[in-house]
Amino acid sequence: MIISLVGYMGSGKSHISKILSEKINFKLIDLDKEISRRNKLTIPEIFEKMGEIYFRKLEREILEEILATEENIVFSLGGGTPVYYNNMEIINHNSKSVFLRTSINTLIERISKQKEKRPLIANISDEDLPEFIAKHLFERNAFYSKAQFQISTDSKEPEEIMNEIIEKLYL
Repeated sequence: MIISLVGYMGSGKSHISKILSEKINFKLIDLDKEISRRNKLTIPEIFEKMGEIYFRKLEREILEEILATEENIVFSLGGGTPVYYNNMEIINHNSKSVFLRTSINTLIERISKQKEKRPLIANISDEDLPEFIAKHLFERNAFYSKAQFQISTDSKEPEEIMNEIIEKLYL
């Protein structure tokens, strides 16, 4: 079984996938880390040197490859992954998808502390960040909402979110 976590940057996909994979003893794959490892470049470097279109094609290839495996995997996807091509359809077809739904205020709080690590928002001023996130999240929610399960992450500890995922998937 593959469990795919989707959601906006800062929703907790990386952290939740790590503790979930440990708890249920599934292999952990973080799509962005896998792309970086294979290209020997960070995601910001790939965006800068090759551009977003190159990145999205690469992301799609690796996504398909991982979703085709028979392993038990907790799969943490990039925030933009569900938005491109028909990625959300193949994610739903080949895995159990969970949308980690997070409010704009919570996202701003989390993301503003790590702007330099996130190419999408690195050059956006702090005062423009709330509007950018709100607009971007509005556009992406249509894709995230196609996930088979949704869990609100606001005001919850990571263990609580992990336990909700386990309950919803009857693991």
